[in-house]
Amino acid sequence: MAVTEQRQLYNPQIEALATQYGTALGDIGKRPLTGAQITSMAPQVAQQTGLQQQATTLAGAGVGAYAPYVTAAETAGTTAGGILGTAGTQLGTAQTGLGGVTAQYAAPAVTGLQGAQATLGGVSPYISAAETGLATAGGTGALGLGTAGAALTGAGTAMGDVSQYVTGAGGLTGPMTGAQMATIDPTTGQTITPTLAAGSYMSPYQSQVIDTTLAEFDRQAAMRQQAISDAAVGVGGYGGGREGVMQSEYQLGSDRNRAMIEAQLQQQGYTQAQAARQADMAAQLGIGGAQQQYASGLAGLAGARAGLAGQQAALAQGQLGLGQATGALAQQEGALAQGYLAPGQFAAGVLGQQAGMAGQRAGLGQAQLGLGQYQLGIGGAEQGMAGADISTVGRVGAADQAYAQAQLDAAREKERMGIYEPYERMGYIGSGLSGLMQGMGPQYQFSTQPNQTPLQTALGIGTTLGGIYGTMKYGPG
Repeated sequence: MAVTEQRQLYNPQIEALATQYGTALGDIGKRPLTGAQITSMAPQVAQQTGLQQQATTLAGAGVGAYAPYVTAAETAGTTAGGILGTAGTQLGTAQTGLGGVTAQYAAPAVTGLQGAQATLGGVSPYISAAETGLATAGGTGALGLGTAGAALTGAGTAMGDVSQYVTGAGGLTGPMTGAQMATIDPTTGQTITPTLAAGSYMSPYQSQVIDTTLAEFDRQAAMRQQAISDAAVGVGGYGGGREGVMQSEYQLGSDRNRAMIEAQLQQQGYTQAQAARQADMAAQLGIGGAQQQYASGLAGLAGARAGLAGQQAALAQGQLGLGQATGALAQQEGALAQGYLAPGQFAAGVLGQQAGMAGQRAGLGQAQLGLGQYQLGIGGAEQGMAGADISTVGRVGAADQAYAQAQLDAAREKERMGIYEPYERMGYIGSGLSGLMQGMGPQYQFSTQPNQTPLQTALGIGTTLGGIYGTMKYGPG
């Protein structure tokens, strides 16, 4: 029995390509990724830069750096309190002494003066001179009590001016929320409608800088995407899966970098605005401290002038005593009255000097308080400048770290592309081969009839011989 076998075969060239592809694919499948290759593709994090470490060190070292100035200010305040307490004690002693002088000398002097009143006409020149001296002491001249009072009034006005700077500095505390601050006219001292917002410390060109930077970033990103497409065209893979993967991965990284750049620019603008506001607050506090020191100096000068005016008053009293002493025509009562009056005037002069010393000590106490305020101002200024240094160093260090991270990511991507290149190449070849096999179906048909086996040959011979033998024995039919 004949058997016919038919087979449909592809183009021999396509079959050869399929054989080569299967062999190459098997070879690639036999080679697993090594540990070194996996390690080279693992994500890496850039280490902190030296500037970032320096910023951390500066931040740790700056904590409590203002404490010595606060301690010095506290010491100055304690010293001023002690000096002012001593001045108060001395003023109390002078007041008590004046009461004793009044009781011991004034009453007898009044009795004696009543008897000497008729004969005091001869001493009128001395009394006039004493009146002139007292007028000078109480007047508005360079050494008068009136001048001292004006200086004290100026000191009070200067001390009042300090509040506007303290108020302005207080308005700068707390987070920058864009709330407006009240301002004070330094000439009239009246509050002006708030015109300055905390957010105005931000650069007016902040949005232009961000928009320009992001526009340049987008332009560079578009150029790199075009470069990927050009490279895909060069290798014949334009529009393929590999180009799509590369475009997707690059777009993901580009979007992440763009968001990071925008966030860094926003943070940089906020940090610079915060530093400017802190500098403004420190300047206002410094001006207020200087104004307070100036007022303290005026108060000390007024105290000195008051002391000198007291001495002029004592001189006038001495002239009056001289006039009374030279009143030879005064009766014995007048002489006795002068005898009582002179020790009282002397004691009053001593007490006046004590009062002047108390005033000088009070001025010194005010100067100590001003020194304490100055120490506090230095501490605040040092802390503010240290914060600005830490911010600058940390910002530059973060930029360096971001650049190092970008280099690590680029190196990792290079390693991954190199390791997966054979797989992607085989995928590209497989896609092309599959397209060829689908577009070019079987083109060759074969019909084969197998040769008879020895058994089939023997059976055929037996059949032939049997027919011949039958014809010979029985005849035809």
